[in-house]
Amino acid sequence: MKHVIIGGDGFVGRHLARQLVDLGETVVIADIARSPWPVYEHVTYLPVDVTDAAAVATLPIEPGDAVYNLSAKMLSPIQTRAKRHDFFWPVNYRGAENVMKAMAARGVTTLVHFTTDMVYGHTFSWPQDETHATAPLGEYGESKLATERLAETYREQGLSISIFRPRLIIGPGRLGILSKLFKLIDRHLPVPMIGSGRNPYQFISVHDCASACVAAWRAGFPNEAYNLGSDDPPSVRELLGGLIEEAKSRSFLLPTPAWAVKATLNLLDRLNMPIMDPEQYMIADEYCLLDTTKAKTQLGWRPLYDDTAMLRAAYREYRAGLAKGGATAAHAVPAE
Repeated sequence: MKHVIIGGDGFVGRHLARQLVDLGETVVIADIARSPWPVYEHVTYLPVDVTDAAAVATLPIEPGDAVYNLSAKMLSPIQTRAKRHDFFWPVNYRGAENVMKAMAARGVTTLVHFTTDMVYGHTFSWPQDETHATAPLGEYGESKLATERLAETYREQGLSISIFRPRLIIGPGRLGILSKLFKLIDRHLPVPMIGSGRNPYQFISVHDCASACVAAWRAGFPNEAYNLGSDDPPSVRELLGGLIEEAKSRSFLLPTPAWAVKATLNLLDRLNMPIMDPEQYMIADEYCLLDTTKAKTQLGWRPLYDDTAMLRAAYREYRAGLAKGGATAAHAVPAE
């Protein structure tokens, strides 16, 4: 069987490719870029820009192939308000539309498509299962929710599309917003929390995201949406406090009035000086906890990595990057 990973040069894609290669599967990575990952020794690479419908239409996919759409524009780097629509929608929505359209034209029917937990917006019930109301708080979540609605139309044309809604994905080779936290800890500075920090914070490992894709393939690509998150996440206070202790830092946690911090961040955002995306800070003090029972029951999937271990591993990677000569070194070295 051939597995075509669109956006496969990205964070989740290369880990998925590695898992499939290890299973003896034929893998094709289709992406606009080709980084120096070791996995390319075992896969076929095809250059393609998902925003180019004609290019996507020429992909060598055929009935029986499994397709994974991992192409996306993420929340990092932070975009100003005026630029967000044009930043997110061409890749996130039009790219997904081009993929599904090409699949329908070729008679290819099986797809894993990644969206985000940010399709939910504010928390109205806890924990959040897949029936939770969807009301995104920004362009990123809106573009992703629009692709879920698009998927419904292609399901009516015979496609089987498994949708994944992951929490913040972390793992080797990607630090993202965590690098700001790690800098504070290394400099022994206060670590501010939006609110009291008593709410849980849930990650999902990149390895667990990749294994969920494999589980969906083995389960026959159910036409369902699935949450992806860790089990039993600790509170923000426990998570960050444990990391500070592990790092032997003199930093301390600084609770803040959530309403005041959100108002300040919102004002900065309106002034085109964003330091955090609204979709992140507007829910930072809420009990956002994804219920992953459905994926466990229907796909036989289970996350293997816990939040405390993931955060501490990310910090060690950050420190290793500094030791190699710069804060970005951890991103420059392929890790699989």
